[in-house]
Amino acid sequence: MNEIIEQLQEANQATAFPLELPTFEQLVEVEEQILIPLPKSLKTYLLEASDVIFGHLEPVTAADTYAHTYLPEVTSYAWSVGMPREYIAVCQQGEDFYCIDQSGQILLWKDGRLASKSWETLWHWIDEVWLKN
Repeated sequence: MNEIIEQLQEANQATAFPLELPTFEQLVEVEEQILIPLPKSLKTYLLEASDVIFGHLEPVTAADTYAHTYLPEVTSYAWSVGMPREYIAVCQQGEDFYCIDQSGQILLWKDGRLASKSWETLWHWIDEVWLKN
């Protein structure tokens, strides 16, 4: 996990409007908005590395309620197009969503159903999909 966070921070691209990391209180607000707890790995990512901008994938964020990557908005939209409510969106890619379950496994919601591809943890997904893309 720490190695992946370091890789993300090294890959971070400087922008005119950098992202901010959320506070723990902001994560509590996110959980209250979506009415389910965030898995531990997602909380860690949001608190320590969600300010990273890298490549074309844009994982969810929790600090700026107006961002197009704001976790409650992305997740609500995913639910509205059929993703089951037990999943939380991690990253939207077009009309598809990478999502996380309560055990921390990452799944792909594609074409209105779960695809067969999955990743054991958020950290595996970051390493195999986001950093390699």
